[in-house]
Formats: sequence, structure tokens, C-alpha cells
Amino acid sequence: MGRRSWRLAVGLGAALAGTLPATAQEGAKYGGTLTYMIPAESPPSFDAHREETYATIHSAAPFYSVLVRINPENPSSTTDFVCDLCTEMPKPTDDGKTYTFKIRPGVKFHNGDPLTAADVAASWNEIIFPPQGVLSPRASNYMMVKDVEAPDPTTVVFHLKFATSAFLPALADPYNWIYEKKILDKDPHWYEKNIMGSGPFKFAGFEVGQQIKGVRNPEYYRKGLPYLDGFVGVYAPKQSVQLDAIRADRAATEFRGYPPSAMDQLKQQLDDKIKVQQSDWNCSSMVMFNHKKKPFDDVRVRRALTLAIDRWGTAPGLSKIANVRTVGSIVFPGSPLAPTRSELETIAGFSPDIEKSRAEAKRLLKEAGQEGLTFELLNRNVDQPYKYVGTWLIDQWSKIGLHVTQRVVPTGPWFGAMRSGDYSVVSFANCHSVVNPVIDVQPYLPNSAYSAQYGYFEDPSEVALYDKLLHETDPHEQHALMFQFAKHVMDTEAHTAFLLWWYRIVPLRSYVHGWKISPSHYINQDLSTIWLDPPHCGACTAEPQPAG
Repeated sequence: MGRRSWRLAVGLGAALAGTLPATAQEGAKYGGTLTYMIPAESPPSFDAHREETYATIHSAAPFYSVLVRINPENPSSTTDFVCDLCTEMPKPTDDGKTYTFKIRPGVKFHNGDPLTAADVAASWNEIIFPPQGVLSPRASNYMMVKDVEAPDPTTVVFHLKFATSAFLPALADPYNWIYEKKILDKDPHWYEKNIMGSGPFKFAGFEVGQQIKGVRNPEYYRKGLPYLDGFVGVYAPKQSVQLDAIRADRAATEFRGYPPSAMDQLKQQLDDKIKVQQSDWNCSSMVMFNHKKKPFDDVRVRRALTLAIDRWGTAPGLSKIANVRTVGSIVFPGSPLAPTRSELETIAGFSPDIEKSRAEAKRLLKEAGQEGLTFELLNRNVDQPYKYVGTWLIDQWSKIGLHVTQRVVPTGPWFGAMRSGDYSVVSFANCHSVVNPVIDVQPYLPNSAYSAQYGYFEDPSEVALYDKLLHETDPHEQHALMFQFAKHVMDTEAHTAFLLWWYRIVPLRSYVHGWKISPSHYINQDLSTIWLDPPHCGACTAEPQPAG
């Protein structure tokens, strides 16, 4: 995802009271080492402030703390935010423009230094206002923040430029690790190659392309946690290697997810030795049109292509072989801002009457002089779900007489073609961590408002509508404005042919307990609540043991 350039205001929301559970779960066992697969060769760096890949999160999240997070006991929620390093969720003051957090006393970094509000403020200032030469790809998520200060060792204050419902979800982003101020002051790049946090596990070793290890932090501030003696994350980019490791019990899980076909096979082979958790995924598949390439500069052609796709009728079959499933709009289906079923069916391409939709598609193509149109679909050389979705699209478009070929290229050339405008139609995806619809729909804005938009169009009316949405404070009115925005993007101008939401399916060996799936493979990855049952934890006890 590219760096964003949006600078408008966002709508208002109230803070939710809540803190993480203070003590251990009843019946949980201590001890053992969790081994899990990481579907990557290695993380590009260990610095979550600069990276955008799950490879960094799955490798190093257990070593770090954050200020606020989605409740790990309720990770599928889109609104349940709780404290990690703070003592309680604050109620905003100054008409929603000031948030004051009290920091837990007695927290220590793994080097023994105390963690104070100064460290929290320094970390957030690097994220929001990165110094020269420091990357912060999510900085524009905090366009509403005026400044961050630590007036004393236990207090952090965020002053906003305007009240916004997008602030708390952005604050809870799992990439927002808290670093030590004195290290950042000395070298803001130190954390790219080094690990030192205040999380539930301490760094114990790293082998490039092989594995990363952590051991239990006996001074972790959440009483009774973590349960594990340690963990080993094993790097393996190939799905077959990951599944073989889980099948042979060399690994207990892989936290990103697999398609249903792989899970069905694993369950058949392992029976009750494996369990599966499932969730809608805050990732979606779509088609982008290059508005500078004819005939895709014609809204009639774009609308015809989205009208031709039978989402309701074919999603169930496609979901059996690909990790896509849920029919919806550009707004995550679990969000209060998502359209209702009746609202969704009024959008082009989402009517349950596919024959009527395809008849309209043919009419529009004839009117535009593009009957029997031939074009190329640019696609990414990744099986799940890109290749499967591409093959499905070609079949769908053939139903209205279109002749489509597919050009599948590696990730680098795929991005390169979009950035240079060397494509006509492309299979794309939009993925986020914490569900934050007001921010998450920014990729559908024109390129002048969102730098990673590769549709190459301008649309002042869309920008004006989004501006109204961002300034709206009433939830009912915000829902109505979000629907207008979605309909404009998906129907009126058909800037994007939105397809389906991804579906996350995660396998866990039956002896793994205490982890709950979320709508994102970035969330809930500090491993602090995971515990193992015998026989893989034969020496486990009912009380925590010292690390090492």
C-alpha cells in the first residue's frame, strides 16, 4: 500500500472504556514452546513503524507493547478498543479533540529500563511526524493529530485538529509498537535491525530465512501472562511446505490463512488433531480500470463490466477453491457503516437478477460501440486469491460476449505496471488491519487525494462527498453518506468493480488454546494468551515459571 496524501477531517466517535484482562484465564496451563509457520522468506526489517507486511508482525509482535489495541478476547469487534500500556480508555475532552492517557506504572523494557510516557510520545511522534529519512507509511492515517506530548512521566496527551471517529481505530493499529525514546533519539533506524521492546516475550534469536525465537518475559506487566515458555516462528514462503509442517506436527499453526480446499484436506488427514477458526477478512478483491485508456474512460463500459459479474450466484462455488467469500460493498461487511442487503442490491452488479443485469450490460456496450470488446486483464502471480479470481472474471465477462485474456506477472512488475499506467484493467486488492471504514475507503479516491490510486481519474464530486462523510458526527447520517459514497464509486461512476471480501481460515493443532481469530492477519499476534495442552506440554504446570 502506498503512502497516503489525504488531509481532510474525519467524523466523531466516543472513546470506549476498557482494559485488557489483568489476570490469567482459569484452567490455562503454563509451559511449552509454540512453533508456527510464517509465510515469508524473512521480514524486510523488524521496524513495524516503517513496514507494511505481516512478515514483520508475525515475527516480532510478541516482543512489543502498544498503547491501545482491539480486545484480544473480542478481536472480531470493530469497536471494542482496550488499553495495553494505558490504565483506562479516556473519554475525549475539548469537544472530542483531546485524548489523555495514563500510562501503566512499573512497565520495563527488556533491557531493564523503565517505560514512561516519554517513550510512548516519542514512538507516536515518529509514526505521525517522521523525521527526515524515516519512513512511516501510515502517517496520513493520523492527519487529524495536531501534536502528541508527555507532560509528565505517566501522562500522554493527543491533541487533534478536529474530532473524528477514525482516531481510535487508527490508534489501535497493531503496527504502533512502543520503542524506547533514548534509542530513537540516538538512531531512529536502530529498530530496523534490532529488537527490544516491553512485550510478553524477549528476543532469543534470529536466522535469516530460517526462524525467529522468543522466550517468556518474567517481568511482563499483565499478571499471569504469557503462558508459553517461548515460541519459534519458522519462515517458509511455499504453502506446501507450511502445510507439510502442520501435518507432521513440526508446527502448530500458520496465522495468515488458507483456502477451503487446503483446510478440507488437512481436516481429513488429521481429524480431531486439527481445529479451524474462520472469519471475514478485512481484505477485498476488486478490478481497477485505467481511465486514461480507451474504452475504459467511458463509464458505460465500466458499468457494463461490473454488471456482468454474478456475485451472488457464483461466490459460494468460488469460495470452495479460493479465499474469497462474502458479497459486499467497499465497506467491511461487519461494520455499522456497511450497506444493508436491500441497499447493496440497488448498486450495479449486486442485483440478484443476473440476467437483467447482463442485459443492461450488453445494452451499455452496444450504446458505447464496444460490443464483443477484447482486452487484457493484468494480474498478480499469486495463487490466492488473485489467479483464481482472474480466471473467474474471464468466465463472467464471456457471458456478455467479451474476449478477455490474462497477463500474469510477478508482484514487482504488477505494481510497476500500475504505477506507470501500463495496463487497461487490473485485478487488485485492498487490505487493512483494524476495521476503520472512514480510512479504509480512501484507496477509492482519485489519485490526487490518495497516492496509491492507479485508476488515473479525477472526480471533484466524489472528493466533496467524502469530505462531507469525514465531517459527519451523527452515526445515522454517516451511514447514509457512506452508502452514497459507495454507490458513487461502484455504480454511478463505476471507478472500481468491487468483487468479493476475502475469507480467513486458520488451522490450529488441537492442543493450541487461547487464540481467537480476527478480521485481519495483523491483529492479535503478540501470542500472550496462547497456551498448550498435553502431550505437547507434558511438563506444564498451573503456575507461571521463570523464563529460560
